[in-house]
Amino acid sequence: MRGLRNCSNDAVTLDLTVHPPPPPLPPPAPPTVSSSTASTSLSFDEEETSESKIGRLISEHPVIIFTRFSSCCMCHVMKKLLSTVGVHPTVIEIDDGEIAYLAVEAAPVLFIGGTCVGGFESLVALHLSGQLIPRLVEVGALWA
Repeated sequence: MRGLRNCSNDAVTLDLTVHPPPPPLPPPAPPTVSSSTASTSLSFDEEETSESKIGRLISEHPVIIFTRFSSCCMCHVMKKLLSTVGVHPTVIEIDDGEIAYLAVEAAPVLFIGGTCVGGFESLVALHLSGQLIPRLVEVGALWA
């Protein structure tokens, strides 16, 4: 609490001295260009089938949510709950035809450690039962 000088006997004395502004930050370094291209785990091989893409993503990411569209309110709430406990899941948008490869009827669907947890209700049930945090620690998505 900057400026608070003294607090005793229900009296507060404030330091109202004007402090100079901090020095400006140095300009950002120019981006470097590399001759090699790095592939991220979200890249897709054009010959890879939708089913194998989904399977690969599930195995590569400790916590992943598949949703039909980015404005899905349940997906947003799932992300909020997970971020509250310190986990930031990978979120992948899929089309209606790809949902069949997840072996579920609706999206969003959450996978933790390669295992299907289910939708929002299943996530909340896992959290309320006290099993969510240990499971996230087990798969390496959260430090104990």
